[in-house]
Amino acid sequence: MKLTINEIYISIQGESTWAGLPCVFIRTTFCDLRCSYCDTAYAFYQGSKMEMEDILQKVQSFDCPLVEVTGGEPLLQKAVLPLMTVLCDRGFRVLLETSGAHDISPVDQRVHRIMDLKTPSSGEVGRNRPENISHLTDRDEVKFVLGSREDYEWTREMIRKYSLNTRCKAVLLSPVFGKILSADIVDWMLEDRLPARFQLQMHKFIWEPTQRGV
Repeated sequence: MKLTINEIYISIQGESTWAGLPCVFIRTTFCDLRCSYCDTAYAFYQGSKMEMEDILQKVQSFDCPLVEVTGGEPLLQKAVLPLMTVLCDRGFRVLLETSGAHDISPVDQRVHRIMDLKTPSSGEVGRNRPENISHLTDRDEVKFVLGSREDYEWTREMIRKYSLNTRCKAVLLSPVFGKILSADIVDWMLEDRLPARFQLQMHKFIWEPTQRGV
């Protein structure tokens, strides 16, 4: 069984409640969304086919218990589902970074799903799959990337409408890097007493924002 893989590397987890921990990243190739703020467009097409066992051996070589499957959009490749199951079977703690556009229900229940619901300024808000929300558990996290006040207000309504703060482990708000002031988002959150967590993409402050493999 093969998957098309863009890169596999070890770094510091830069986002989510797992931020700051050493983590092995498996970045898959292909994405069917074109978000305005995408910072991994190189994963749209670049990559090579790898046997699943070769992927597993590469991951194991880093001797790190935390693994994130990201993209691109991992769920575009059906073989990613058994890959995550095998990773769990081998004792890894597995995170999945996925958009809200694809069915998350087939994902192994041991995987911690981090679902990125697309905001209006992404240009892909219409691709969100509302059915996914009912599949969220207290192991999962929901991420919103904000580029405007409109994005914030839309996010606030989604949190309230679906009680996301009680449905899942964490609700994460982050700015489009370089487009909106972090202080503005924090002020809005405090004003509304929004039950969510503000976050920055830590890796973009440790290394150059466009650096790959980190």
